[in-house]
Amino acid sequence: MNIHEYQGKSILKSFGVRIQEGIVADTPEQAVEAAKKLQAETGTGWWVVKAQIHAGGRGKGGGVKLAKSLDDVKALSDQIIGMQLVTPQTGPQGKKVNKVLIAQDVYYPGESKTSEFYMSVLLDRAKGRNIIMYSTEGGMDIEEVAEHTPEKIFKEEIDPKVGLQGFQARKIAFNLGLSGDAHKDMVKFVAALYKAYEATDSSMFEINPVLKTSDNKILAVDAKVNLDENALYRHADIAAMRDESEEDPTEVEAGKSNLNYVKLDGNVGCMVNGAGLAMATMDIIKLAGGEPANFLDVGGTASAKTVEAAFHIILKDPNVKAILINIFGGIVRCDRVAQGVIDAYQNIGNIPVPIIVRLQGTNAVEAKKLIDESGLKVYSAIQLKDAAELVTKVLA
Repeated sequence: MNIHEYQGKSILKSFGVRIQEGIVADTPEQAVEAAKKLQAETGTGWWVVKAQIHAGGRGKGGGVKLAKSLDDVKALSDQIIGMQLVTPQTGPQGKKVNKVLIAQDVYYPGESKTSEFYMSVLLDRAKGRNIIMYSTEGGMDIEEVAEHTPEKIFKEEIDPKVGLQGFQARKIAFNLGLSGDAHKDMVKFVAALYKAYEATDSSMFEINPVLKTSDNKILAVDAKVNLDENALYRHADIAAMRDESEEDPTEVEAGKSNLNYVKLDGNVGCMVNGAGLAMATMDIIKLAGGEPANFLDVGGTASAKTVEAAFHIILKDPNVKAILINIFGGIVRCDRVAQGVIDAYQNIGNIPVPIIVRLQGTNAVEAKKLIDESGLKVYSAIQLKDAAELVTKVLA
């Protein structure tokens, strides 16, 4: 689950990570009040108006602006709220901005030069360890840094048996070229950041940039957080941060029916039970000359209710020209799934695209007989090869 920058910063702050303070606003009027409050609390004279969407690269798309007066705060908030913000991560369609974060200016003049760093904590699945990835090239896309100057990216592996050690935090501060008070503050920052990541069951914490201010304080200017949905039952307060308006509405609907759904760009809808079978099904569709329109896993206990919900979701995609249902009956009996398909078809009424049903496993023969004798516009198959040939036939 993704959350907004202001929410990620609130989590960081609760674990002792120093952040760029800010207040979220839904309207230009609220933005002005937020700026006044921030000025009273922090003494800032300038403000940063930051669009809040679940995507990076907001500055490149015009979603981050500096305001030097309260009039600027209002004008820029009015400009950003409601805009369709297009960034490298949103695709050409962009995302609508519903709120902005009014943040304090932390690039104030002082005794030393400000510096920006990149830092993230994430899981290295190949090694089964968390890593802290960091670089002196903060404020830039880490992908560009990796491509052009890979020597400027450092990684620190964390042994899960012992956790982050003090010498590792000091090593990170040293590799970033810090000394004195900034070095000490970075050590505290790294320790608090890792604690926040681990305690919230996150899959990624990315801060770009981490700023060394002109008075040698270390703070998070941004926060991109991805949380492990499987652990949200342990974090009701974090689960409440979910913003469904930022998610694909069809995927949200699928989640409410306990379906795993991801929309793709093809023309053949897929309904399967099991992620591995879904991958194989998408491969066979491509080999048959089609393109998968979605990944949809109905789970190991497919019923008439889940099958009907899956039909509704797949048919919302106007690009779908056929639906391939591929079920392996291990836990679930194929004849029950077949009856579920028939019941769902009759409940929905006219389904405007051909349906190919491939059922294999327990009671597969009985299932095929049910489909064949139903009188519905449904093609049945037992072998995957036969299903692929039917896909080719109906798309011709």
